[in-house]
Amino acid sequence: METRKTLTSLSYKNVSVNDPFWSKYRNLVREEVIPYQWDALNDRIEDAAPSGAIRNLRIAAGEDEGDFYGRIFQDSDVAKWLEAVAYSLASHPDPVLERLADDTIKLLGRAQQPDGYLNTHFTIKSPDRRWTNERDHHETYCAGHLIEAAVAYYETTGKTRLLDIACKLADHIDSVFGEEEGKRRGYPGHQEIELALVRLYEATGEPRYLKLSRFFVDERGREPHYFKWEADQRAKRFGPESLKAEGYYSLYKINYEYNQSHVPVREQEHAVGHAVRAVYMYAGMADVAAVTGDRSLLEACKRLWDNVTRRQMYVTGGIGSNHNGEAFSFDYDLPNDTVYAETCASIGLVFWAHRMLRLDPDGRYADVIERALYNGTISGMSLDGRSFFYVNPLEVWPKACERPDKRHVKPVRQKWFGCACCPPNLARLIASLGQYIYSRGDDIVYVHQYIGSETSLALAGRQVRLSLETNYPWEGRSSLTVNPDRPGAFSVAVRIPGWCEGASVRVNGQELAEARSEKGYLIVTREWRAGDVVTIDLPMPVERVYANPNVRANAGRVALQRGPVVYCLEQADNGERLQELALPGEAELVARYEPNLLGGVTVVAGEALRGDAPDPDAPLYGKKKRAEAAVPFRAVPYFAWANRGEGEMLVWIRER
Repeated sequence: METRKTLTSLSYKNVSVNDPFWSKYRNLVREEVIPYQWDALNDRIEDAAPSGAIRNLRIAAGEDEGDFYGRIFQDSDVAKWLEAVAYSLASHPDPVLERLADDTIKLLGRAQQPDGYLNTHFTIKSPDRRWTNERDHHETYCAGHLIEAAVAYYETTGKTRLLDIACKLADHIDSVFGEEEGKRRGYPGHQEIELALVRLYEATGEPRYLKLSRFFVDERGREPHYFKWEADQRAKRFGPESLKAEGYYSLYKINYEYNQSHVPVREQEHAVGHAVRAVYMYAGMADVAAVTGDRSLLEACKRLWDNVTRRQMYVTGGIGSNHNGEAFSFDYDLPNDTVYAETCASIGLVFWAHRMLRLDPDGRYADVIERALYNGTISGMSLDGRSFFYVNPLEVWPKACERPDKRHVKPVRQKWFGCACCPPNLARLIASLGQYIYSRGDDIVYVHQYIGSETSLALAGRQVRLSLETNYPWEGRSSLTVNPDRPGAFSVAVRIPGWCEGASVRVNGQELAEARSEKGYLIVTREWRAGDVVTIDLPMPVERVYANPNVRANAGRVALQRGPVVYCLEQADNGERLQELALPGEAELVARYEPNLLGGVTVVAGEALRGDAPDPDAPLYGKKKRAEAAVPFRAVPYFAWANRGEGEMLVWIRER
């Protein structure tokens, strides 16, 4: 098999984030979100949906009585919380929080079964149904999140207790699934363990974990279909009626496209089905490709990437437009008011893009990370860290959210969810932000994201310290100070975002005489000395963004973007009936920073046209066109909407 050279991402442990924008979010995760979510996992949030997750563990450990509570994948919320804790401890050691995490890990150990199995739903409720319905039961999904948490906690603290639990669980799964005689030739219904097993392999060096991950990837979608086989086995064991009782014949579940098992992964051309499952699978495919050098997997990832980002992604970095099944729909089907765009899906898109960047240093992957980070992910959390969106719409009329086809859309964030995958997922993303900023090759370092930070790395036989200062995304100037321990030649590659025109890069104040542009990066190769400063200027005018004409929902409409930030209109600034506003093509658009608004944001302001107030006695239809007048408008960053009470919201504005 071909050996493929990949970039190495700098670990979150080795990157210190000190950024005016992101430090606020990271502090929020540490000070508010992690404690709040711990209370939620312990059912202490008044008027919020209960979790039952910690109590489930106590019951499974024989330390409490009662029945299992919650979704079949409830355990995963605890694992993601622990992973967020691990990343937080890496940047801000906290003995009290670490002790709480250690106690939770001990509880997990007591709930683990002697054979390594660990899943409270089946231990408490259905021990006879272990591994009988991988399509729907999320056993490997929960295991994958536990494994990811274990690797992160081990990397941060050096403690092995959770890693030992994860290895024992992975060993058990390896005894159940595989190509060897007596094992099941199965694979996950909800992908996640594929990427987790690669992380476990990289942490432990145990090749069985990589082999199992690759087996899950390779086996998926082959005939005879495993999900059909396991259903037949359940019918034999529990009776044919058991399939009806468990909802096996649900229309969206029986369609193998829903879980991307309709054909083998290397034959897949279009992103289909449940969006989170899809991007987790694509991330796992990219991981296996990176470690093994499997070009066929890489080519499949690239095909699917092009389909998602060129035909099925919202301007906010949201994916999964169909609320039925939380799924991809079809090319260019991007409705704004019935959209799903689950927070977890944008987070999973970041995970996948990060892995693609490791395989291929192309700025288009970093561009999508940036788009999702500043728009479609953090929109899922309120500015105080105490309420969350599961669904991220681009148009909201609160009254319409009462309709059956729009009930998934909420005009305000919720305190918690019965299905609470998104809040802890967002916490672990923000807490691990440092890993998305830089990566390196043998003699080159890449700057992917303009996030204030410091790091030190081995490069071209020397130790190089980097310091990045910026006020991104509100200002386009960033300064990168390069400090090698001794002078030497190597390359520094800085990303020129796809949204930017007229970028300039200088070294020590001088225009670059020699630099090459490659795949969205400007690569500077020179003899570097301590104190050299690379200044990157990215002009940030307010831009009008137009959708591909095949996106019917946005015909005649325009979106506003400045730098990486997408904007929206809110009722709080512009009154009701946002659909009546129209932006003239020649209207001047002004950006100004407002420090006392929404925690300090840059807004976009100008004049739009609006029809006269409707006559309450006017007929439903008429022949007279209403007069229009110029009115001021103000647009705010999309990520900050719904922090000032319930009201209308609109991203795509009519254009005149």
